[in-house]
Amino acid sequence: MSRDEQARLVLTAHPLQRVGTYAVAALARRRRPEDVDAGAFAEVEGVLREDAVRSALVRDTKRDFWLKCSFSVFPNSPMAHPSNGKKDDETIRSAVRRWRTMPDPTGWPDADCVLCGRQAVEFFGKVDVPLAESDIYRNTTPRGHDGMALCWPCVVCFYALPYGCRLTGGPLTALHSWHDAFLGGTTARRVGHNRQSFTLGGSPRDKTVDSEVVALWELRRYGEPIRSGVELLVFTNNNRGQALTIESMEQPLAEWLRRTMRSPQLKRGFKALLGAHWTPRQTAAVGLARNAFREPARILGAAARLLAERGERGVIPDYTADLAELCRSFAIEVMSMNPKDMTEIQATAARVATVLGTQESGGRLKEFYATLKEPARMRHWLMRRGVDWALVGPKDADGPLMTSRAMELLFDPDPDIQAWLNRQMLLVAVLEELHTRGWRPKDGAQVAEELAEEHGAEGLQALEEEVEAR
Repeated sequence: MSRDEQARLVLTAHPLQRVGTYAVAALARRRRPEDVDAGAFAEVEGVLREDAVRSALVRDTKRDFWLKCSFSVFPNSPMAHPSNGKKDDETIRSAVRRWRTMPDPTGWPDADCVLCGRQAVEFFGKVDVPLAESDIYRNTTPRGHDGMALCWPCVVCFYALPYGCRLTGGPLTALHSWHDAFLGGTTARRVGHNRQSFTLGGSPRDKTVDSEVVALWELRRYGEPIRSGVELLVFTNNNRGQALTIESMEQPLAEWLRRTMRSPQLKRGFKALLGAHWTPRQTAAVGLARNAFREPARILGAAARLLAERGERGVIPDYTADLAELCRSFAIEVMSMNPKDMTEIQATAARVATVLGTQESGGRLKEFYATLKEPARMRHWLMRRGVDWALVGPKDADGPLMTSRAMELLFDPDPDIQAWLNRQMLLVAVLEELHTRGWRPKDGAQVAEELAEEHGAEGLQALEEEVEAR
């Protein structure tokens, strides 16, 4: 294999190698890995090598953030070896440069790169390659095993990997996607951010921000549709305990979040959605981002709860219709709800709103909300009101309070029906309908002052600055 072939980037199936590949491209000031020629690749090799030399010569992790980070990526390397404090500058400089230089072709093993299949230049282990595909894998080379056969471009991608990660001084976070354009754009921004920090000698400003939040705002920045899901890989290669945690967001949710966060028309609804996730213990963005990666169904639950808490106290917020619209799009686009089923639920909600709207107090609405957590109670509540509807309901009613299809959607135990989702959407649709009709119970004013102290009102005020700052 020619030396030029050992300077050509190839994307593989290894997520960390892919992040590193785009980091090399960003350092070479190229948009795509395939645009990096041999000259640009050599230039990046020099940057990686000399950055490592500079930090190694500092010898003090308190004075150099990049050196501190190296212990989480390249432990026991010439750059971060514990004995460097006793060595002179030239010894350290020579060792680091030798470590970051491609092995002589005469010593290349008779093996192919395990990632891309090209000629391997050496067997590599923990000093050069952080982790593998599992958090169980300890990433140490057992006796009698030479290590992982890799070509030089793949090794350089691992050397560049930290540049494309969110750095904290401890665990690193890599944002990965199989949508190459998104991965390339987010990695390039991170490389620029980190290089600026290295140059100035400080640590990144967002090192204390939750990883999920960083991913959320990267989605917001991206201007094109997301074609694949997004993964957060939080890892450390530190000798004190290797770890790898992977959090995934499916493509429909990633695209829904990207679109709703960017749309001026949905701005008020999205602010309300953020406000629904705010608590005194966490910011709105943290709550939403964690739900998005860990339990997406909680996003709709938080929105329904926010509206219901206001409704049961006699207050229907002005943002009700905007938030309800977001909930409908979430249910259909992310949770795969059939639009015809949504129409059926909305029709049922309109009739339920007619029942509740005849009351001057919010007590019956509060009673209805209390049934949300107990399907049997909700079913009993609807059936009882259904009888009243048939006996003394509106003369111009277009049907029963609840059709057989609505009964199936709300209470069928079949998991494919997602009855829990349909019940939450029923509640949201009822509150939206009450808002549209201008219903305001007499006792609503009594709780307005109390609501000012709760997470909805305070959260919306707090996130105003948060969203605008982003």
